[in-house]
Amino acid sequence: MDDGLLYGPGDGEVLPMGPNTIVIKATAAATGGALFLSETTFAAGMPGPPPHVHETLTDMFYVLEGTLTVRLGDAEHVVGPGAFVCAPPGVVHTFRNDSDAPVRFLNFNTPGGFEDYIRELSAASAGSTPPDPAAIGAIAARYDVRVV
Repeated sequence: MDDGLLYGPGDGEVLPMGPNTIVIKATAAATGGALFLSETTFAAGMPGPPPHVHETLTDMFYVLEGTLTVRLGDAEHVVGPGAFVCAPPGVVHTFRNDSDAPVRFLNFNTPGGFEDYIRELSAASAGSTPPDPAAIGAIAARYDVRVV
């Protein structure tokens, strides 16, 4: 990142994840380890990941379009464009799209490195059959994702 980093709309590493699309915008390598940033389009009616917690990662979301249902701790919130959600280390969280339209949001993680988890999940979900839950669990364990 000698001269900085500039991605325009649609630029970045595009990773399919089932009917969803994740575009990686910033990686640990590009930000000196500071953060991971992706732009995610989550299909209508899509369940999200199971409730989980990170021990060292801060997981943040900024909604661009649509509505996202987010669980933080024991509370659920339905948030729309302009909403910012932050799950610091140790806070149980998850998200899903309960609406009949796609939701588009930015996902930030600090420190960086979460891009490797997303890449592995995308590869695991690339086939025509659902990914093996044990394989997904093993991937999650490598990247500070503990399902609760």
